[in-house]
Amino acid sequence: MSGPQSILITGAGSGIGRATARRFLAEGWRVGLIGRREAPLHETAQGSPALILPCDVTDAAAVGDSFDRAVGTWGRIDVLFNNAGLGSAPATPDETDPEIFRRVIDVNVTGMFLCARAAFRLMRQQAPQGGRIINNGSISAHAPRPGSIAYTTSKHAVTGLTRSLSLDGRPFGIACGQIDIGNAATELLLQVSQSAPAPEPMMDVSVVADAVLHMASLPKGANMQFLTVMATNMAFIGRG
Repeated sequence: MSGPQSILITGAGSGIGRATARRFLAEGWRVGLIGRREAPLHETAQGSPALILPCDVTDAAAVGDSFDRAVGTWGRIDVLFNNAGLGSAPATPDETDPEIFRRVIDVNVTGMFLCARAAFRLMRQQAPQGGRIINNGSISAHAPRPGSIAYTTSKHAVTGLTRSLSLDGRPFGIACGQIDIGNAATELLLQVSQSAPAPEPMMDVSVVADAVLHMASLPKGANMQFLTVMATNMAFIGRG
């Protein structure tokens, strides 16, 4: 296997996905940008040769088509950063709209499964066989924020997805790891923090991009199963 490695990044139109995509592009990777809206993906690409793949991750056919297009362009997929996710406004369980709960689960769990499924299929078929899937979990996969029942439930499910992918990928050289991120200064989290009783410590989103690059660059046969990266003084240990 020669030439630059390839990565598909979901949720690449903003936030962590955008920062990570630009980091990989700077390192010379082949990068595919997946997101619902095409215009933000072009903004992420900044005129680079990134592969623009508008796609709703909850649409199984669209996901399959996007992944097939990437393989048709590059010949293989080395890494998937399964990053696309959705939050919701803080609410107690009784105040949480069931439709909002379903939508969060649809994007954060079903969407992540569909992308992992497509990547797994292609990584199993390609030669040399194998690849790496990195799921974006969350600090909420361990300790919830108040009023986050839909998001927290979804991120606990992501941990189960990660473990299952790791186990089922062993015979095919497919590694799966999870990055749990706490308080990266994206537009989304800055909006959430505005409703908090007091300002929360934040870290620059570039720290997350660097961590994902490290996970993706591990040699074949090595895997970082779970990585927590967070603002040092955020309320995680003992929060609740």
